[in-house]
Amino acid sequence: MIESINFSSIARSSGVSQTRTETQVDPTAASAAAGIADFSTVLARMSSDAVDSVKAGEAAAISGIQGKASVQNVVQAIMSAEQTVQTAIAVRDKVVAAYQEISRMAI
Repeated sequence: MIESINFSSIARSSGVSQTRTETQVDPTAASAAAGIADFSTVLARMSSDAVDSVKAGEAAAISGIQGKASVQNVVQAIMSAEQTVQTAIAVRDKVVAAYQEISRMAI
């Protein structure tokens, strides 16, 4: 069994500094500087992409009916749109479940 561990020697060998400086960081400024979007921006972008995917599927279907697009392209676009709709439904279900869970919480 290990009797004792010398953490300071491990820290020195791995290059970890024992001094620690604390700074206050504004989370919104840090995320903006790092290019990280907040949840509402991500959700808006995802919904916009979903709408674009469904529109592309509809346009491909119309082109296929008119004989302007190959069957393979139409099927690929429709399958992509279907996957997008299924993903949107799954996200919606999770949001509804989270809302219901929050509404059941005791205050």
